Amino acid sequence: MTRRPLFIAAVTLLGLQLAGCGSVPTAEVSAAATGDHPFPTITHTVGHHAHPVHGIDVSKYQGTIDWQQVRAAGVSFAFIKATEGGDLLDSRFRENWEGARRAGIPRGAYHFTYWCRPMAEQIEWFKRNVPVEPDALPPVLDVEWNFQSPTCPRRVPVPLAQAKMREFLHAMERHYGKKPIIYADIKFHREVLANGEFAEYPFWVRSVAAVPHERYPGRRWAFWQITATGRVAGISTPVDRNVFAGSHHQWQQLAQTGFRHRHHHHGATAVASAPAPQAPAVTVAAAETPAQQVPAATTSVPAAAVPTAEAPAMTSAPVPASRPRF
Repeated sequence: MTRRPLFIAAVTLLGLQLAGCGSVPTAEVSAAATGDHPFPTITHTVGHHAHPVHGIDVSKYQGTIDWQQVRAAGVSFAFIKATEGGDLLDSRFRENWEGARRAGIPRGAYHFTYWCRPMAEQIEWFKRNVPVEPDALPPVLDVEWNFQSPTCPRRVPVPLAQAKMREFLHAMERHYGKKPIIYADIKFHREVLANGEFAEYPFWVRSVAAVPHERYPGRRWAFWQITATGRVAGISTPVDRNVFAGSHHQWQQLAQTGFRHRHHHHGATAVASAPAPQAPAVTVAAAETPAQQVPAATTSVPAAAVPTAEAPAMTSAPVPASRPRF
């Protein structure tokens, strides 16, 4: 997630060029060595065009959202900001939570970590504000450094950061009955989560200027935040857009189980199947350079949600700083 106002993005994803050079595998086929969560995960991809299931993440900064239009635009999931620290609730969380539910869009709530507050207080605050619902996505722990915070601009020692994360993640799994998702930006991941830390959890990674394996070496991911300047029908502002690692079929199976395992298989994580896109191309995301072309067979976003040739294409800028406190 990013701070608002956003820095306007400026670099187009390089997936197609890399694929053309033969330097990026189309998919990974081995199961993760660890993990007990139901999400397909991969480390390598040719680019966001290879992933057919699209979603968004939102907060109060998107204003009033027409969730019916969002669903009609082909959005398959939404992560919604709920809480920050131990006393801040996104002013549109309940509105967005209910709006997405009424529209039939699977949604999950995320918590932005505030490193200067006891994690026990943050756990209780999240539990107080986010209901337990059997069909919701697992809760998300958003971990970034709070460098721009006026009250907590510091890092904490890596062992302490990891201990705080485990405290939150274990409490969320006990309370909501699902393995939580970890969202991490590049800097925090490099400093705290590299070398396979927390491999038993599904990861949601941010990489707007390159494919994830260039920024998160070796990290298996289930969700990828591809841009902070996307455009989606029903939302009047730029919005973060994301893709899911797996196929439509895998997503539908997960949704039918409430994003829980049908059967728990310790030591194995499902892997997204390799796409086989060969069809007429359409554009997928919003930015300031010519729109990247993607095969129609691999995108779930209808034309209503896709920019025209005259609309800005997806770009990225220097990675924006963490989101602000309210």
